[in-house]
Amino acid sequence: MNWLVTGGCGFIGRKLIDRLLQSGTSVRILDNLSTCTPDDMSVPVHELPSGKSSWDWTGKGVDLVVADIRDADATAAAIHGAEVVVHLAASTGVEISVENPRMDCEVNVLGTLNCLEAARLAKARRFVFASSGAPMGGREPPLHEELAPRPLSPYGASKASGEAYCLAYHGCYGLETVGLRFGNVYGPGSAHKQSVVAKFLRKSLAGESLEIYGDGNQTRDFVFIDDLIDAIERAATTPGIGGELFQIATQKESTVGEVATLIVELVKAQTGQDIPVIHGSERLGDAERNFSDVTKAREVLGYVPRTSLREGIEKTLKYFVSN
Repeated sequence: MNWLVTGGCGFIGRKLIDRLLQSGTSVRILDNLSTCTPDDMSVPVHELPSGKSSWDWTGKGVDLVVADIRDADATAAAIHGAEVVVHLAASTGVEISVENPRMDCEVNVLGTLNCLEAARLAKARRFVFASSGAPMGGREPPLHEELAPRPLSPYGASKASGEAYCLAYHGCYGLETVGLRFGNVYGPGSAHKQSVVAKFLRKSLAGESLEIYGDGNQTRDFVFIDDLIDAIERAATTPGIGGELFQIATQKESTVGEVATLIVELVKAQTGQDIPVIHGSERLGDAERNFSDVTKAREVLGYVPRTSLREGIEKTLKYFVSN
């Protein structure tokens, strides 16, 4: 099949494409290269010429369309001929959405709408949307699919809107959309990410202190990249799940303070350095507790998270040390 991956040069996209190429899948990336470059890819990438209304799918290697999902025409050109669209491109994170809510909306709402419309016109078989736990920010965990969204941040609101548009495109046009609410994703290859595990590893290996916003008792559900990629593949290929939404995490609640302590321990064993942990003020829009019930994903997709937090952080630390 022809797979189009928006944001495919990013952390999750690169891992997904590596997996797809193992099975001989034809892959095209749509990315504006705002946070990454083709040099970050583990495989050669062929950049397609700009300004065309469509390109042929060669089935060889990985093609790249450099464009922004806010550009409806460029998005439609890139997605033309795709059978599966995995929509990963986004403005990610609570903090940036609080600082610039308009930009967050333009990328995550209008950009997602552009991708959905392009997939509809291309008669794509499946559209997988990367959401997060942010739409559920004000809900008491464990989070599950039957809870109504209650976002605490513009980022949560924009992702909730994306979920709603996916449901509408399935109900109105018959496009097989599948929404995945990712937990806090981490793992090897996350050097450019600003998420807590990547940031703490980067700072600790540089000998810098780790700053926790608030008291460190806020909880998250940390999912290892390999487990997440397995869920994306299953969401794209499992029959009869159009219009569905799934929590993709581990169903384990870990505090940010516990993660910091574990990283300090592992880095000291690696380098001998004692890394100080400091506490700053709480961030606007942050949920106090966040972890997911993955029963539906387990029963419908056959998704089983297999990597423990310690094992995953050990693998991620090894990657950061070697890079």
